[in-house]
Amino acid sequence: MKKTLVIIAHPDIDNSVINKRWMEELQQYPDEFTVHELYKSYPDGRIDVIKEQALVEAHQDLVFQFPIYWFNCPPLLKQWLDDVLTYGWAYGSTGNQLKDKKITLAVSAGIKEKDYSGDGRYQFSLKELCSPFELTARYVKADYQATYVFYGMDTNPEEGEVQPTKNDIEQSAVNYVKYLLEMR
Repeated sequence: MKKTLVIIAHPDIDNSVINKRWMEELQQYPDEFTVHELYKSYPDGRIDVIKEQALVEAHQDLVFQFPIYWFNCPPLLKQWLDDVLTYGWAYGSTGNQLKDKKITLAVSAGIKEKDYSGDGRYQFSLKELCSPFELTARYVKADYQATYVFYGMDTNPEEGEVQPTKNDIEQSAVNYVKYLLEMR
């Protein structure tokens, strides 16, 4: 069985709390996951499309891991999607390299889950905000899976919001790996 490719798109992973911890947990399972840091691999923003396509082809499933930035993904991940998912490779009459691969998102959202709802502060769910990823997966005939999410890292204690504990963060990392292993 091939491994799962986890593409991490965090512009400042060294100062991350959630994404860095998730990455560290994934790295404890080198036989199961290949961890690929986009910002480390392409600090100049010039993506090697052939290399990236070969990397995807060498893996069974695909995970996009990132923090929500302005209700979207970080810019290098968007560029990766635009550059790598080419006609004739990912879609079109001969484009089938992602067909039937399981694809999921693993995202950290700074605000609380209740804020991502029709009645919440932003009036859209995270599922709605991530719908372009689901549509992209469907377009390339991949098998889109539910998103793994950690909410509430950027809480405001002055407003009575409770900051996630170290245990919450540790448990999220363990649960993340468990989720990905069960996704297969």
